[in-house]
Amino acid sequence: MISAFIIAAQSLDGYISPLSHTNSMSWTSGADKEFFKKKTKEAGVVIMGKTTFETIGKALPDRKTIVYSSTSIEVEDVETTTLSPQELFIKLEQEGYSEVAICGGSSIYSLFFNSGLVSKLYITLEPIIFGEGIPLFKDIEQSKLSLLSSTPLDQNALLLEYQITK
Repeated sequence: MISAFIIAAQSLDGYISPLSHTNSMSWTSGADKEFFKKKTKEAGVVIMGKTTFETIGKALPDRKTIVYSSTSIEVEDVETTTLSPQELFIKLEQEGYSEVAICGGSSIYSLFFNSGLVSKLYITLEPIIFGEGIPLFKDIEQSKLSLLSSTPLDQNALLLEYQITK
């Protein structure tokens, strides 16, 4: 069975992006970017929505990059899909993968969280307040989480690791 985790950076007021979305992750710390790179390379597969992919703009090296999109994305080493999370995980398991990183945005986080396939969340709290923005989740079922660890990534950013309580 594939294990899946959500990985996200979030403002202190709970947003993964400002509304005046500049297609940039420049507001996240270098330490968060390093953690993201390390953790997603360990997983081997990253799954994201089209807007998140457009923010990144390329396939992530040394990781299978899957983008949820109804239209094909003509970028080398990027696979598009419209499969349900369950169908996609069956396919990935058949390809030999055992871990998947869910990388956003809000709709994709919600889709996978509600699927029951996600077991952990890695949330980096960044020392910024947007005032308004795009939330981590939209339309999700209430769930309880257990804090497994809280680790300073640098002098300002804090990484929180949560287990979803079944």
